[in-house]
Amino acid sequence: MDISGQVAVVTGGASGLGLATAQALAAKGAKIVVLDRNAEAADRAAGLLGGFGVACDVSSAADVENAFATVERVTGPARVLVNCAGIATGGRVVGRDGPLALDEFAKIINVNLIGTFNATRVAAHRMSTLEPLAEGERGVIISTASVAAFDGQIGQAAYSASKGGVAAMTLPIARELARFGIRVVTIAPGLFETPLLGTLPPEIQVSLGAAIPFPARLGKASEFADLAAHIVANTYLNGETIRLDGALRMAPK
Repeated sequence: MDISGQVAVVTGGASGLGLATAQALAAKGAKIVVLDRNAEAADRAAGLLGGFGVACDVSSAADVENAFATVERVTGPARVLVNCAGIATGGRVVGRDGPLALDEFAKIINVNLIGTFNATRVAAHRMSTLEPLAEGERGVIISTASVAAFDGQIGQAAYSASKGGVAAMTLPIARELARFGIRVVTIAPGLFETPLLGTLPPEIQVSLGAAIPFPARLGKASEFADLAAHIVANTYLNGETIRLDGALRMAPK
């Protein structure tokens, strides 16, 4: 798909991988809509890109429906969705204070997995009604998993389950939406320079980067964004989860 002139919605687009992706798509001429729980951050990020922001909790059915209705009213229908909204908290199944609180497990599933599906289902429904572009394409949906989906560490049961679910539903959704000309692809990033990792001491960040085979450094948000932009442009990419990790395989802890 030629992204120029198309509307692209990026969830979690006010910071980190989402913001970098919004910037990359904007540079290619897309009309950017930033969805984020933080309304001020969404407006600020979108304003820098000539787009607009919408406050949205991706785990809320009403929020996502209202957000996409607003998108269509303000900019016209979106043909690109990039799911970057997510949280990353850890916790052992059996810790010092007993079993992991079920609410903590559910919270991560609700945001990372259900939130991704929620935005996907609403976007796909609206894309399915659009006029097809070249090769019958109507839209592209890109989601964010993690290498933790495949080799999660101790304390990552909830996070790994949420990201594993994102990876697992990629192919069946792609197969289902193929009849509409909507492609579905997931990126599974490894260790990246994000606000979350940025809170760690510099020596820890260097140590984490050194564990990556090549290049021996943390990934750059711009590298994730470049891949997302390529997925939009490459019509033959569909139904795949792509690891972007410098050949990293996570140790147990």
